[in-house]
Amino acid sequence: MRKQMIENAAFEVATQVRAVEDSIDTALGELAELQGRMLRVRSVAGIGIGTGHEAFEKLAGATQALVGARGSMLGCHTALAEAKQKVPGLRTVAFGDVEEDCPKRATSPLRVVA
Repeated sequence: MRKQMIENAAFEVATQVRAVEDSIDTALGELAELQGRMLRVRSVAGIGIGTGHEAFEKLAGATQALVGARGSMLGCHTALAEAKQKVPGLRTVAFGDVEEDCPKRATSPLRVVA
């Protein structure tokens, strides 16, 4: 029962982390679209590059900050994956040769039998 509660809580955290990562990526896409629209408006209106440049700089700053937040979320994700190995009930247990660098065993392969 406790193990299931731990697994459920960890799943909720993992789901929320993924949602935040997706939100940041979506916001970055929206910022890029906004930058493109701002450039198009300047071109269509035939106005000088200085008009609206301060707004463009602020938008670039917001984009840079969001890219930094994306990297921080990557760090959070990595730290949570490492922390998972220290939580009883969440540790990864390997059965068979799951990774390429796992040592090969001389035993016969596992089979499903009826």
